Order: sequence, then structure tokens, then C-alpha cells
Amino acid sequence: MKTNIGITKENREKVADVLAKLLADEFVLYTKTLGAHWNLEGHDFHTKHLFFEEHYNSIKKTIDSVAERMRKIGSYAPATLEQFLDLTHLTEKSNSGNTSQDYIKILLGDHDAIIQFIRGNISQVEEEFGDVGTADFLTGLLQEHEEMAWMLRASISKQTVDKKPLGV
Repeated sequence: MKTNIGITKENREKVADVLAKLLADEFVLYTKTLGAHWNLEGHDFHTKHLFFEEHYNSIKKTIDSVAERMRKIGSYAPATLEQFLDLTHLTEKSNSGNTSQDYIKILLGDHDAIIQFIRGNISQVEEEFGDVGTADFLTGLLQEHEEMAWMLRASISKQTVDKKPLGV
């Protein structure tokens, strides 16, 4: 049945392109977070093992939500590894180590990249493509990634963070 939700087919396709790229990024991030969970070593293994598990479970729900959002606007979601690797903005890097700090730095960079991608598309999706629902959906995802990035950032040891004291 034809999708008739008050957004032109052309604009729905443009929104679907944004969502497809986001879905690919989410899937790659999910896989990398699983890898951190599986391969982690170190004195903080137990706590970070559970920490990464919480994150990959959250990302798994996000993947499903993004794919379902695509279906709601009348598009099909990419569903192969080949498609995800073609669409993603994220890179597949070999880890230099298996400590929590190694994984956190990589995952934090990926969350930051997704945050920037979402933030860069919210206004266009709403104003140019006329899809307020997807813009609202993206805003919610932005907030989820900001929270996960905050948790990752707060978990990095002080020696690995470039910080200036307040007022300097």
C-alpha cells in the first residue's frame, strides 16, 4: 500500500538516505561495542564488561528503532553487512590493545561522529524535507548518544584526557 503521510516521495527518500547512513553507523558501533565486551582485558574487566554490555544492548534497541523508522516513512532498511560498510561514516580500526581505555577511546570517537552526523541533519530533515516526526526521533537519538559519550568520557583515566583547568 502507498505511503501517504504528508511528505513527498522525494523528501521521504532523502530522509531515508539519512536514516540508512545512521543505521549503518549504529550497526558498526554495535559490532565494535560487542568486540570491546568480548575481548576486554585488565584489572577493571568485570565492571567494564558489564558497562559495554549495557551499551551494546542500548545500541541494539536503537538499530531496531532506526530500521522501523525507515519502514514508517515507506522505505526499506539496509540489512546486509555489505550495505552497512558502504553507508557507514565510521571506520573499522584494529585496536592497539584490549584495555578498557583502548576501547573507550575508539567508541567515544564513534559516538562523537554519530552525534555530529545527527546534529548536522536534524534541521534539514525537519525544515527542508518536512519530516517533523523523524527530526524529533533524531533528537531523541542525539540525546542517547550524548549520554553514552558522556559515560565513556567520564570513564577515561585522567592521564589520557587533555583538560585545561577552569578559567585558564
